[in-house]
Amino acid sequence: MKKLLLSALAIGALAFASCSDDDEPPIAEVVATCNDGIKNQGETEIDCGGPNCQPCTEATATCEDGIQNGDETGVDIGGSCAEIITVSGELTADTRWTADNIYVLAGKVVVGVGKTLTIDPGTIIKGKAGSGSLASALIVQRGSKIMAVGTPEKPIIFTAEEDNIGVGQTAGTNLDETARGKWGGLIVLGRATGSFKNDVTEVQIEGIPADDIFGLYGPGDALNDDDNSGELEYISIRHGGALIGEGNEINGLTLGSVGRGTKINHIEVVGNVDDGVEFFGGTVDASNLLVWAQGDDALDIDQAYSGTIDNALVVSGEASDHAFEIDGPEGSITGSFTLQNTTIVGSATAADGEYADYRSNAMGTTKNIYAIGFQAGKDVELDANDVAQNFLDGELTFEAWQVVGFNNSIFSEKVLKDEADNDLETTIILAPTFTERAADWTTQVTAGDQTVGADISVFSWTYAFAKTGLSF
Repeated sequence: MKKLLLSALAIGALAFASCSDDDEPPIAEVVATCNDGIKNQGETEIDCGGPNCQPCTEATATCEDGIQNGDETGVDIGGSCAEIITVSGELTADTRWTADNIYVLAGKVVVGVGKTLTIDPGTIIKGKAGSGSLASALIVQRGSKIMAVGTPEKPIIFTAEEDNIGVGQTAGTNLDETARGKWGGLIVLGRATGSFKNDVTEVQIEGIPADDIFGLYGPGDALNDDDNSGELEYISIRHGGALIGEGNEINGLTLGSVGRGTKINHIEVVGNVDDGVEFFGGTVDASNLLVWAQGDDALDIDQAYSGTIDNALVVSGEASDHAFEIDGPEGSITGSFTLQNTTIVGSATAADGEYADYRSNAMGTTKNIYAIGFQAGKDVELDANDVAQNFLDGELTFEAWQVVGFNNSIFSEKVLKDEADNDLETTIILAPTFTERAADWTTQVTAGDQTVGADISVFSWTYAFAKTGLSF
């Protein structure tokens, strides 16, 4: 009887529960209202989007509300908020360029004597296309200064007007390292020592027409090896090298008689038609230089440059020539460079793509060099008897070269030739030859086992690192 009673109670409870569930009204689904100021079900933003409401429209850049909206690349900067400022001629007052604008160089822009151009971190400067007298360039003439100090997060970028890079960005999307000659370059001039033909005291810089007097460099009547042209730090220079005349292009960074009071550190040059960085005389030191895919030589030394280049990386491209091209004094003044702690990467496809060329009375020291990726048959050469004699006299020296895939056979002595390729000299480094002596400073290594070369970690801020990873 007790069991029957419990069963009846259980059946009754189930029946009651079933009836209660059936009697509750269904929960209503929240429907997009499209006009109540609330993001309801199905709406992708407040009162818009989804299957029921009108499409959402992109917020408009307000440029002054403290919010990043519309096409702004940062809070109230970039996109339609960025002002594009065209600059031309001489800067006749101290000038500051800021990162919330884009500055376009129209022709030659020259910092006036006694004036300073300050460029804030993250600022983008674009050069207009043009050649000859219309080639665009920024020129820091003798007696003026540039204070362009970027940061790893906010480098200062010089590029072509064609580059679609915008404010707050570190790279555009429409140009790569093979895009060259889209504008000119950056030129800094000073009054430090240079060795010039006929012992003149000043000359016109390469890449600037002879009638532009702001292109003069050298001491003139005011020699100053401690000359201070300002500071360049965390600078990326891209897509330059505009032609101004037959065989005369502007380098990525040109330094003419720049003094040791100037600071040059963390510089990148990408895709320049001519040389990456060229030193015409001067005493300035430069460190942490990167040149990628230049059309001629990466690091070029001339006219008795007597500073130190430390921690450099050269990554050759299909159009590149030498990693190093070294010339010596042209007049009676002599000077000796130091090039050290450098990694040079060859190209598998470059028609030229040599390691280095020492020419025209070159004097100095090249040491702690790591070379990888060069084709068979490429060399490090002494071009003529004058530079070979400097080697014999101890005025041109080599130390600690480590080369992947090759040994001291890459070092060769050559002689001057005439236009018909006939020898005008005979070699003078004999018993042992220059190639044989190179065994004293050359070691063949396996990639990854090198103990010399550049510290590549310092280039992690660069465009080249972002594109390639720089794993050598």
